[in-house]
Amino acid sequence: MQSKDQITAGNAARKDRMEGKAAISNTTTSCVFQLLQEAGIKTAFVRKQSDTAFIAAHCEMIPIEWVCRRIATGSFLKRNPGVKEGYKFYPPKIEMFFKDDANNDPQWSEEQIIEAKFCFAGLTIGQTEVDIMSRSTQAIFEILEKAWQPQNCTLVDLKIEFGVNVLTKEIVLADVIDNDSWRLWPAGDRSQQKDKQSYRDLKEVTPEALQMVKRNFEWVSERVELLLKTKSQGRVVVLMGSSSDLSHCEKIKKACATFGIPCELRVTSAHKGPDETLRIKAEYEGDGIPTVFVAVAGRSNGLGPVMSGNTAYPVVNCPPLSADWGTQDVWSSLRLPSGLSCPTTLSPEGAAQFAAQIFGLNNHLVWAKLRSNMLNTWISLKQADKKLRECSLGTNTKTTNFWGEI
Repeated sequence: MQSKDQITAGNAARKDRMEGKAAISNTTTSCVFQLLQEAGIKTAFVRKQSDTAFIAAHCEMIPIEWVCRRIATGSFLKRNPGVKEGYKFYPPKIEMFFKDDANNDPQWSEEQIIEAKFCFAGLTIGQTEVDIMSRSTQAIFEILEKAWQPQNCTLVDLKIEFGVNVLTKEIVLADVIDNDSWRLWPAGDRSQQKDKQSYRDLKEVTPEALQMVKRNFEWVSERVELLLKTKSQGRVVVLMGSSSDLSHCEKIKKACATFGIPCELRVTSAHKGPDETLRIKAEYEGDGIPTVFVAVAGRSNGLGPVMSGNTAYPVVNCPPLSADWGTQDVWSSLRLPSGLSCPTTLSPEGAAQFAAQIFGLNNHLVWAKLRSNMLNTWISLKQADKKLRECSLGTNTKTTNFWGEI
């Protein structure tokens, strides 16, 4: 995908050359796609190839622009008279536009997309595919919205496109996401806008005006690289009552790694060595790194309650229950004295996710992985349902043919 030193507005009704825009746009797109891909969003992006180009998987593009809005502004106000600029949408509002420059990209409904019976790379675009693109658009917007918040910058709206990967036959985020694709308002202030709207609003395009627009684009490309980083720290410390619980704890550590969260394993018994348990606790409290403790103890769980009663850090129980005594042992994790608050999850992966949800409150990279997991789970269920219905329809057709022959 090769970027150009060209900027346009109004479906290319206005067009100008802007020296350096290709490199600026390529940097922005590459960083945004890297962020989304590392979070778990399926994209066509492969790698940055040069200052002005990136490598992408071959896709057949779906000619629909998907727009997600948090704040009402721009064309939405023209199409919806009576709505004031600044109106906020909860959840974000999704709109679709058919790519047709001659007719100014008319707005389409879901029904129009389905009735168009598009087919790309052998995939027919039906209700399931429209639903997947709609859900994906919202998730992608929310991930980027969260990523911009540490920069004190409001993502107002976002325009994206999807394609069908010709090899995998999957719908993936494709095309580009650069400063032409969104509205960005530093400190939520429209007058400070840093996106292409500053070009659209020009009454006259002069060299000085283009330099102002270029500075805005550079401002975004410099800060978009910060979206790949976080100043927030965090770790999970798994305390196991016995080394025999190691396999259970390794599952927690593995699940933490999928969220990019460091995880340490320690062995200590609150029953047999409470002083050592509290010493280990103090060790992690003392270095100032936000920590979530996971207590893994079978039989009588003393670890979780003792930790919960002696630290202000979050503690979650994840007991390795046995088939023989599990129904009795679990009560030591559930029935706690007053003043204690350590929730219990039996799944090692659930314990890691619980920790990720805590860290995700202040870490946009962890939050992005959580949001992407939600989306991918939803998509897998949607696709499984479609496959089952197709199998059922095939079976019913065979049955009808059988009785018809008789």
